[in-house]
Amino acid sequence: MSRWLKILLGFLGVLAVLAVVIAAWLYSLRFGPHHDYELDVLAPEPGTAEAPGQLEVGVAMREISPDFDLYDSWTDVNGNNKYDEGIDTYQDRNKNGKFDGIWMAGFGTNRPAQGLNDAPSTRAIAFRNNGITMVMVTIDSVGIFHNEYVTIRESIDKALGVDHVMFSATHVHETPDTMKIWSYWKRVNWGDDQLDIPIFGFRQDYMDMIIKKSKEAIEEAVSKLQPADMYCAEVKVNSDGFVDDSRQPEVINERMALFRFTKPGTDQTIATFVNWGNHPETLGGSNPIITADFPHYLRAGLENGVPEPNGVEGFGGMCLYFQGQVGGLMTQLHVTVPDRNGVDLYKEDSFKKAEALGYNLAVVAATALRDESLVWKNENPKLAYFARTVKAPMSGQYEYAIKLGLIHEGYYAGGKAKTEMNVLRVGDVLILTVPGEIYPEIVEGGIVALPGNDFNLTEPVEVPPLRTFMEEKARMAFVVGLANDQIGYIIPRSQWDNEPPYVYNNKSQYGEENSAGPDIAPMVHQIAKEMLTEMNQTF
Repeated sequence: MSRWLKILLGFLGVLAVLAVVIAAWLYSLRFGPHHDYELDVLAPEPGTAEAPGQLEVGVAMREISPDFDLYDSWTDVNGNNKYDEGIDTYQDRNKNGKFDGIWMAGFGTNRPAQGLNDAPSTRAIAFRNNGITMVMVTIDSVGIFHNEYVTIRESIDKALGVDHVMFSATHVHETPDTMKIWSYWKRVNWGDDQLDIPIFGFRQDYMDMIIKKSKEAIEEAVSKLQPADMYCAEVKVNSDGFVDDSRQPEVINERMALFRFTKPGTDQTIATFVNWGNHPETLGGSNPIITADFPHYLRAGLENGVPEPNGVEGFGGMCLYFQGQVGGLMTQLHVTVPDRNGVDLYKEDSFKKAEALGYNLAVVAATALRDESLVWKNENPKLAYFARTVKAPMSGQYEYAIKLGLIHEGYYAGGKAKTEMNVLRVGDVLILTVPGEIYPEIVEGGIVALPGNDFNLTEPVEVPPLRTFMEEKARMAFVVGLANDQIGYIIPRSQWDNEPPYVYNNKSQYGEENSAGPDIAPMVHQIAKEMLTEMNQTF
């Protein structure tokens, strides 16, 4: 055998080994953590439940601010609130030769934090009654994938007897990236164009801290369980000055669901609970300061009171804000928010606008919780939960990113990813959870099927509205969005409008690029309908 032939065969052998290694690596990424984790639990089982007695409630909170000392400080030389390599400077604290910033999520990439206005948090509320212990957790984050939530569940002390934990992200756009989407991307020249190439500046240590702090909050909330009375109210929040639907058709869920938990027979508040739908993005895409946005001021207002003029007294205790129906898209970016002083108006992105929105919401909520015509006591707060693992059909950029193991690790046959849906029951209150940003049309009604939609549908697919099933046997019912996962926008199939001819004004609308695909909404609607029907029939 000639020397050159030996070299060629050796080279081909190395290529073959590399190909096998790369193929094995890509194949392994399709599995990810908790690949075999499955839930299909409706509890308590019929005929096995203890008789409901006194409801017990416990709450706890942990701050999840990043430690700025663990990241590089930087100087924004050109003042655009983005990191521009070669222009901006930084202090390389760990001497690794690259900028390790706190990459903020929710708008564009390369936006490093420069400071902290208020500490984001993870908050847990635990319930116990009739032999069931369940916990609801709300985290100030743009979104968290299912695997991380499962990791938290499996870390909880088994001796506490927790049956189920439901998680939700507030979807705040002014906190560190928890989805590997908004961290540092390197811009390179490509001929006459420029391309953004992901360099993976994502910090897993921040996500690990959220996991640890959430576990602590859950365990503390359960350890603090105490007898509680539960008072409920629902109030309409008119969209003017609060929220705008930035995509046609305009459908806004104006309901705000409220709870107040007190020590039995007293006015001493353990916790307040708010569910309402709006993107926490009042600071916009240029803000470099970490904040929980309007939920921070809403929670502070209900806990400590809203200052004069036109303020309200707080309730004490802890306030928990759970995100609602935000698809569509619900935002305050285009809204002029009035100040309580009756003079100032805030249209541009600012902390003043975030404060005004949060405090205005707190005034609405506090007023409703003190209105005897709205408030009712949940007299028989029996607990039940239905948790089901769902294989969601993914397409587009989500599917490719999952296939490569870049986000939402774990890929399943047929282009699917594992996610989860829940139905929770607390007496006369029913809560449906969805793993993304659901369009209110699917829940409240108002889906359209107009000429020009991508599938030429003449009738909506996701009918009847889910509220039909939610209120069948409940006095109050609401949706918690971005729950147990984040798979993007849940858009009615007949409103999918990504290709010309376009339905509205001969132009496309924002939305489809951040959806996992047109099959997601029909799936969510069908699974929700099945779960709600079974919960209603069982309890």
